[in-house]
Amino acid sequence: MVPFAPGGPTDTVSRLVAEAMGRDLGQNVVVENVGGAGGTLGSNRVAQARPDGHTLLLHHIGMATTPTLYRRLPYDPVAAFEPIGLITEVPMSLIARPNFPANNLADVVAVMRQRREELNYANAGIGAASHLCGLLLMSRVDAPMTTVPFRGTGPAMQELLAGRVDLMCDQTTNTTEQIRGNSVRAYAVTTPQRLPTLPDLPTSAEAGLTGFEVSVWHGLYAPRNTPAPIIARLSQSLQTALRDPRLIARFAELGTAPVAQDQATPAAHRTFWLADIAKWRPLIQAAGQYAD
Repeated sequence: MVPFAPGGPTDTVSRLVAEAMGRDLGQNVVVENVGGAGGTLGSNRVAQARPDGHTLLLHHIGMATTPTLYRRLPYDPVAAFEPIGLITEVPMSLIARPNFPANNLADVVAVMRQRREELNYANAGIGAASHLCGLLLMSRVDAPMTTVPFRGTGPAMQELLAGRVDLMCDQTTNTTEQIRGNSVRAYAVTTPQRLPTLPDLPTSAEAGLTGFEVSVWHGLYAPRNTPAPIIARLSQSLQTALRDPRLIARFAELGTAPVAQDQATPAAHRTFWLADIAKWRPLIQAAGQYAD
């Protein structure tokens, strides 16, 4: 189950993982898209499913923000699921309109502190990765901007290219083409290391802003009370899938890579997940922007 519409980054990741796991399991793994309500409709479907290992959820960083963004849900975002393993982390990049008056990230910070709410920050809606990245940026710089939510990354990017909004932070799967084509100004990637696909773009730490690291991670889940042997078999299959050369090659084309094998386990997944919930909770609460 993918809790988003077909064609997006999470759907693409899901279909690649499903195909590779299907080869290992010796049976078809069908991807069903149930979008709506910020991913909570599809998630609720899995939360209510029979815990027999045949209905799984593949979700992104939203699993770490839903517990805070949504104050009323028909399921417990943490207790309703058994983590199976992490899959991948897609980096983010900070970009601006083509004529934005900043040559580097230090200049961006200076402009943010000087102009504050005069600046417009585009995002793909409350709870989207671009929204979360903006919250973290404003927190680290201690300078609020006027956030402008759009119905997805596409419209937000169009407004940025047209110069009608100032800044945006989004997945490299959505920004690399514009960065390479010099149609936007790019300042940093939000990862500890530079990306092979954008080798000239510094990390945020290299550019002088520490603590500004965020990625769109994906993980696989089963309904709670799924028997431990089933979870173990699915985790083993996921680890095999993440070693598949065809999956690795396609991930590289998307500007990402599978996680290390020791991260594709239930224990590592749970630890990472709970730590990310704790990371985002105070930022979301401070912003006072909720999805319900």
